[in-house]
Amino acid sequence: MQLTLQKAYTPPLLPSDAELRHWAQLALADHTPDSLLIRITDRTESQALNHQYRGKNQPTNILSFPFVAPPGLPHDHLGDLVICAPVVTQEATDQHKPEIAHWAHLVIHGVLHLRGYDHQNPAEATHMETLECQMLHTLGYPNPYQL
Repeated sequence: MQLTLQKAYTPPLLPSDAELRHWAQLALADHTPDSLLIRITDRTESQALNHQYRGKNQPTNILSFPFVAPPGLPHDHLGDLVICAPVVTQEATDQHKPEIAHWAHLVIHGVLHLRGYDHQNPAEATHMETLECQMLHTLGYPNPYQL
């Protein structure tokens, strides 16, 4: 899988390219797309995208944009993840969790969204959160939903 990293913002703590790739591949399980893009951004860009695509005028930790190829285009790009580094840092601090664990959780969470998982109802949320917790456990990170 080709992982494209766009660093529009470089925070003090940024996981390595290898870590980002490892977390994404863990969440992909047996699905192997041709490519995935992860963009690291600041609050301004995150807020603009969140407002444009979700109608929420505030920055958010992660946005997932699944790719759907037009008919006849043989391409298997999974999609794009846009991660707001300052929000990740702030959330990790506020939630008293290691920042690196929060990064891992968000990458896994975002890739699962790109694969079609969601948390719009309790059953979906339970299933998605269980998968996330299992993956994070294999990495040695605690359950992100237990503060």
